[in-house]
Formats: sequence, structure tokens, C-alpha cells
Amino acid sequence: MAARRIAQSSINWSALAERVPANQKSSFSAFKTKSDIYVRSVLANPENPPKIDWAYYKRLVPVAGLVDGFQKQYEALSVPYPKDTVSSQVDTEIEQSKSEIAAYKKGSEDRIKNYQKEISHLKSLLPYDQMTMEDYRDAFPETALDPINKPTFWPHTPEEQVGYKSKEQLEAEAQGHH
Repeated sequence: MAARRIAQSSINWSALAERVPANQKSSFSAFKTKSDIYVRSVLANPENPPKIDWAYYKRLVPVAGLVDGFQKQYEALSVPYPKDTVSSQVDTEIEQSKSEIAAYKKGSEDRIKNYQKEISHLKSLLPYDQMTMEDYRDAFPETALDPINKPTFWPHTPEEQVGYKSKEQLEAEAQGHH
């Protein structure tokens, strides 16, 4: 079985180079150089080996049957082209990647819609420097201070409030009660 002859590299190096991170550019250029050297060395050789003139050698070599033996061995020699055993795995991975990419794109589109809603909501509000505390409470009820129903102490972080217990304290209490 004859191997496929490559006419030129099938890799789009410029498109690939656009995706290479800046810190890996030197490794990429070294890889491209090795690939170019390999392609040039393959193309420097003929596609098929040169034909051997067996009749010439039969006349030239005095030992009877020696050239015939070499000819039989040479013609019996068959270097098998490697079987493709991984293309199906690569195709499966490509299909999995495509489905992951499609799911990520759909999730991204949903996130974009939500962010656009948030942006339009923020644009519809008064500018922060013109808001009163009541305006802020109406716009962001979950983060606004509520001194009547839920009073907090400055700096209004959970750690500074009365009755706050750290994760370590809660774990110690849970172990102490068992």
C-alpha cells in the first residue's frame, strides 16, 4: 500500500499562531521550524524509490543466483503503512468538544442577556451621586441598610455584627455538643 504523498503542509500556521499565547510563542516557532524541516526533507526525496536494473547486476555479478536471491527478497519486502487507530478517538473528542462549546456559547448568550438587563436597569436609575439613601434602598433593597428592621454596626460587615460566629467557632461548638 503506497503512502499518501503530501504536496504541502495542510496546517494553517497563521491561524494557529493567532491562538498561541505570548509566553509560548518561542515554543511555537521552534515547532513550526521542525515541521518545515520535516516537510522539506520529505519533499526532497522522490515519491517512489528508483527502479533497480536487475539485468545489469546479473551480467555484472559472477556468482550464480546471488542477484536473483536479492531480487526476490527485495520484491518480497513490504513495509506496511501504519494503521489509523486513533482517528475515531479524535473524532469522538472533536464531537464532545463541539457539544461543550455549543453549551458554553448558549450559557454565555444567557449570561449576556442577564447582564444587558442589569445594565439597562442600572442606566434607568439615578446616578449614584444624586441618590438619597431612600433612592438606594428602593433600587437595591437586598444591600441597602435597614436601621429599623435589621440594624447593623459600622462597617456593616457580617464579622462586625452582634452574635457573629466564625466558621471555626461554629465547628468547635458542633464538636462540643456531640
